[in-house]
Amino acid sequence: MSTKQSKSLTVITIIAMMFLYAMISFVTNLAAPVGKIWGASFEDPAQAERMGMLGNLFNFLAYLIMGIPAGNILSKYGYKKTALAAIFLGFIGIAVQWMSGVFDSFAVYLCGALLCGFCVCMLNTVTNPMLNLLGGGGNRGNQLNMIGGTLNSLSGALTPMLVGAIIGQSLSGKEIDDVNIVLYIAMAVFALIYLVIRVTPLQEPNAAGENIVYERSPWSFRHLTLGVIAIFFYVGVEVGIPATLISYLTPKVGFAVAGMLAGRYWILMLIGRFIGSVIGGRVSSKTMVTCVASLAIALMVAAILIGDSIMAKTIVQGETIDIPLASTLLVLCGLCTSVMWTSIFNMATEGLGKYTAKASGIFMMMVVGGGVLPYIQSIVAAHNCLISYIVPIIGVAYILWYALFGSKNVNKDIKID
Repeated sequence: MSTKQSKSLTVITIIAMMFLYAMISFVTNLAAPVGKIWGASFEDPAQAERMGMLGNLFNFLAYLIMGIPAGNILSKYGYKKTALAAIFLGFIGIAVQWMSGVFDSFAVYLCGALLCGFCVCMLNTVTNPMLNLLGGGGNRGNQLNMIGGTLNSLSGALTPMLVGAIIGQSLSGKEIDDVNIVLYIAMAVFALIYLVIRVTPLQEPNAAGENIVYERSPWSFRHLTLGVIAIFFYVGVEVGIPATLISYLTPKVGFAVAGMLAGRYWILMLIGRFIGSVIGGRVSSKTMVTCVASLAIALMVAAILIGDSIMAKTIVQGETIDIPLASTLLVLCGLCTSVMWTSIFNMATEGLGKYTAKASGIFMMMVVGGGVLPYIQSIVAAHNCLISYIVPIIGVAYILWYALFGSKNVNKDIKID
């Protein structure tokens, strides 16, 4: 293959990974608002809050089940086949969620959320190491993941806004039929992406199924093990902040407006990742995470201390409304969480070489934190939404420690090729 053909194939592969990045956020961010719609059918408010987050919990529980198998599938069958299998699973998962409305069954919805979780777990297993390897690791690999993260955030911002616009102001648990249009769109997108990836030639970093000898376990790398714990906390923080924000604002401004305001969190993540993609080639992952983690802790502590005592004006759909200033501080956390995922992944997999694929599977397993931490937060939020932000504060505190002290590769002198 000529150098020109190789470069063209690399560009095509990068673009394909970017679209898959967007799909991850689209599927993930359907879980919380759709789950809250189902949860609203339960009369007790505390039970409604807990049940509403169960769909999100099941979506992320899939990572714990599928993380290691996804890494093994990637190692055996390669990136393209793994991506196609993931997209097919996503289509089936969305279809099952649609069937939950037909059968009026919350249990069926949870099954669909679990299948969608399998999908996004496998997609994450493909996209993160693929872009990191195509960028050659280091700052450049982190920069490519930042660009993909920008599309991921755009999709994440549009999803709750779309659901909120379709459902409207109320949240009575009777809008399940209205969600069908969102699910139809999701199935159509999955079908289209499947066809596109199917006919797109992807550059495989390693030959699928090649006989690779692993002399040690990926867990033996200290910076990976600590990074896996960091990603557990990170995903819980990323999901918990906007999901609980919807619960906090809904009694004050209605579900649709709350969804719009929570969507701004994802827009700020988009902006943050765009900025990160610009400076990622010059600023280290450690520096980025240290700065944004410190700021995130300060913003959440301030939000808890301010409470509902200070109001601020904002414009939503052309109308000026009053909202608690605390909610604005929480939305600003989107700028902070924007660069954490790719930076933590970059620090944790730096220097792993042939262990990268298996390490990616381990990473995905611990994304279950995106279900566990928000569920714990929802239990506290049933009594006081703002106090519940103590949960993500603890998570970000660990991430800050990891960036400062836990991310050093103490195994870098070990031969891994």
